[in-house]
Amino acid sequence: MTVKINFLSFFRNLDPLSKFIFICLGFASLSLVVLTTYHNFRVQGLMSSTLTLAAGDPEGESYIISEAIEKVVERNSSIKIEVISTGGTTESLKKLQEGTAQLATAQADVAPEEISGTKAQSSRTVAILYKDLFQLVVRDPNIKQFSDLRGKRVSLPIKGGQYKSFDKVAQHYGLLKEDKKTLDIKVTGLSNNENYDDKQAEEDFKSRTVDALFRVRALGNQGISTLVKDYDARLVPIEQAKAMKIQHPAFESAEIPQGAYKGNFAVPDKDLPTVAVSRILVVRDTVDASVIQEITRIIFEHRQEIANTVSKEHPEVKPLIASIDRPSNTSGSIPPIHPGAVAFYERDKPSFVQEHADYLALILTVIVVIVSWIRQLKIWIESSRKNEADEYIASAINLMKASPKDLDSNQKQLDEIFRKAADALILESISQESFRTFNEAYKTTREAIEREKQFIEQQIEDKQREISAKYIKAIVELLHDTKETKGVLQQKIDGILKEVADKLILEEISQESFRTFIEAYKTTRDAIERH
Repeated sequence: MTVKINFLSFFRNLDPLSKFIFICLGFASLSLVVLTTYHNFRVQGLMSSTLTLAAGDPEGESYIISEAIEKVVERNSSIKIEVISTGGTTESLKKLQEGTAQLATAQADVAPEEISGTKAQSSRTVAILYKDLFQLVVRDPNIKQFSDLRGKRVSLPIKGGQYKSFDKVAQHYGLLKEDKKTLDIKVTGLSNNENYDDKQAEEDFKSRTVDALFRVRALGNQGISTLVKDYDARLVPIEQAKAMKIQHPAFESAEIPQGAYKGNFAVPDKDLPTVAVSRILVVRDTVDASVIQEITRIIFEHRQEIANTVSKEHPEVKPLIASIDRPSNTSGSIPPIHPGAVAFYERDKPSFVQEHADYLALILTVIVVIVSWIRQLKIWIESSRKNEADEYIASAINLMKASPKDLDSNQKQLDEIFRKAADALILESISQESFRTFNEAYKTTREAIEREKQFIEQQIEDKQREISAKYIKAIVELLHDTKETKGVLQQKIDGILKEVADKLILEEISQESFRTFIEAYKTTRDAIERH
């Protein structure tokens, strides 16, 4: 009540201009809070949804990179991505158009065809992921250039974008039958069922049931590398890329460097000309721009993290992350760039605040009001983090003082405390410095438990030896017993043997001590028999 009276008194004593400014600043601050809250709730709601990414063959580079992007995006935002496999670009873009996927990876030469006409407006480009190269793999020494494929068998699925690319190249070289409509090449995918995939195509090549294998893959592809190294395969040049670009703008000239797949003897044995196409990330235009802007930001600002996330089983894919780039093609060879991606790419342009500097005064006023609260909150958070770390340290030290009756249980409790502390570090509930202090306490306690276990184990061993020695002494003393008959002595020594066997079962003596006793038992028994 006193505060209210003092505030009213303070406000009444202000001059009219000050009152007006005070009221305006109050309304501006309240409006800013309301607008910011609304924006945050809206963005948070949009980014909490799950997007499906159609990424092609699970063994392909685009799928491997998509999985890494998924993990990094989910680690750095509330956006969820579900990566699914498909038969290639054609199927991925079909899912995109149907709405069963919101994102897809695609060959740049196939994407415009698949989303042409009225459907073209449903897809937009986010980024160029890397370059795919047309790679023709053969073992037949008579196949020295692409045109030598006439009448040959080529292992190639037809459900992906690879077949469309192959068809374009074959038509450019005039490898058509007399009807000028069908290829004069036997493509395995045309005569097999719809499930014929890249893996089956590679098996056909390995078994020599085909003459060649065609792939649209990044340089250093693991599957092609295996064929070269283990099956004496070689690569054939695909020339005239510039000429093909006239009809197919997405085509680019490229080279497969000498020794790209094998250094000694080099495969290929010289630089081979070929065709390259961009592998692009596309999205439905219905996905909110702020979501795509955030995904684009994470992809470009966390490239190293994406590279580190790529599976260790595919080291050849990691260098491709450096190829991620902004789409620059505006000639129609790829879909237009999504507005969200554009917002990220043009982030260096003057912002709204820069263009409306007059509003900075309002923002500074709000900052002045909340700075003290932020500082106090920071102090409270640091204190809370330190208290939590101290609890973990105290728990670890208490286990050092705990009863040694169940050391295994103590060890499990210590490991559980370590797990909780590590989780707290990940969640930033405790600081790095506090975790290092806890880690020292953890190591000290663990070493103390280990020493205690070793000490107890030594005591057990000593006790077992003592028990064994007692029984050995008992049977040896029977040798000096001249009063009893041989039969009685034999019964006594057998009775001792039974007791020792029971002790072994109860683990009151060790296997080693039991073997020592058996030696003494045999010697004594033999001596009694000779008596």
